[in-house]
Amino acid sequence: MITRQIADNVHAFSVDDHTTPLFEGLWPVQPGGVTYNSYLITDEKNVIVDLTREFKAETLLDAVSSIVELKKIDYVVVNHMEPDHTGALRTLLRIAPDIQILCTSVATSMLDSYYSVKTNIREVEDGEKLSIGKKTLSFHHTPLVHWPETMVTFDETGGTLFSGDIFGSYGAVPEQVYDDEHAKLDDYIKESLRYYTNILSKFSPQVEKAVQSVKRLSPKVIAPSHGLVWRKDPGRIVDLYAQWASFAVTGGEPGATLIYATMYGNTAQAMNAVVRGLQHESVPVNVFNVNETHLSYILPSLYTNRGVLIGSPTYEGNIFPVIRHVLTDVGAKRIFNKSAAFFGSWSWSSGALREITSMVKPYHWDVAESLEFEGAAKESVVKQAYDLGVAFGKRIKSGK
Repeated sequence: MITRQIADNVHAFSVDDHTTPLFEGLWPVQPGGVTYNSYLITDEKNVIVDLTREFKAETLLDAVSSIVELKKIDYVVVNHMEPDHTGALRTLLRIAPDIQILCTSVATSMLDSYYSVKTNIREVEDGEKLSIGKKTLSFHHTPLVHWPETMVTFDETGGTLFSGDIFGSYGAVPEQVYDDEHAKLDDYIKESLRYYTNILSKFSPQVEKAVQSVKRLSPKVIAPSHGLVWRKDPGRIVDLYAQWASFAVTGGEPGATLIYATMYGNTAQAMNAVVRGLQHESVPVNVFNVNETHLSYILPSLYTNRGVLIGSPTYEGNIFPVIRHVLTDVGAKRIFNKSAAFFGSWSWSSGALREITSMVKPYHWDVAESLEFEGAAKESVVKQAYDLGVAFGKRIKSGK
């Protein structure tokens, strides 16, 4: 646990988690871990903004009580109901039952369903302001970023935005709380992108609206629930989120992601030739064997690159199952508007191309180049695969 004063009368509490293997039970976060950030605003009224997971409750509340007695907390702001933000709530309310909870109207039923909390709830409207003494807080609804009840809280007096999940990241960084302290900020931003594609990419239109609202507030400090506090250059993470949200419409940048699986090495041989063709056209490409790499690490490349190549053998007349799994999740994350190509081998029946074309049609993926070959990747097949890579590279560079 690290406690820092990040602004006048504002303290940040960063609770490290190096034991949870999967964020949301899905996304790998080890060995880097994840940080849960909570914030305390001290004034005539004392306010906690967001909490932490239940098993970290004692750690957080001990730290808060070293600054202000828990029974002197007047409000708890619930920006987001997910249990990594609210798990400590029942423990806090047992100690200080008169605390008033500030949340959106949608969160009210969730407080009951998760924690059987039905009283001392104040629903705040979008744009509503609350004076707590010298400071004034305002509340701005950001529905579906990434649950329907989410909002952000803005300290209008000091300029700190408490943003919840938006502008957050994986990675436990309590020793480097600020963006200007982080020794490997570019690596951290890569984890921020992975976090975005895993958690928020499905809701990119709503993220874009939230980003525009944040820009109008012009925060001096951005304090998310996970990861770094941005004090030196908060505009950087805001601009990155704006760019990432735009990829949902534009399809991304002029690069390629190649995902493949292989049963006996024939599709892999074709893959190597496809990559050489792309390299001939100087198109950057990220290659993933979907049997070896978790989807969490594939999604950022799929989301940010305009081009997608799919290498799949035909299995029992259909697409190879692990490729189907990836493409199903891609659709669930609404990774749309891509240029695509297919290659793969078949033994006694083709069929993978047919199923893939059908699967990605609703995603607005344009599958132009394709290569299905029977049996081994013979010299003629390798040549065709290379030519496919060249043709696809030209298409990506042309912006089609």
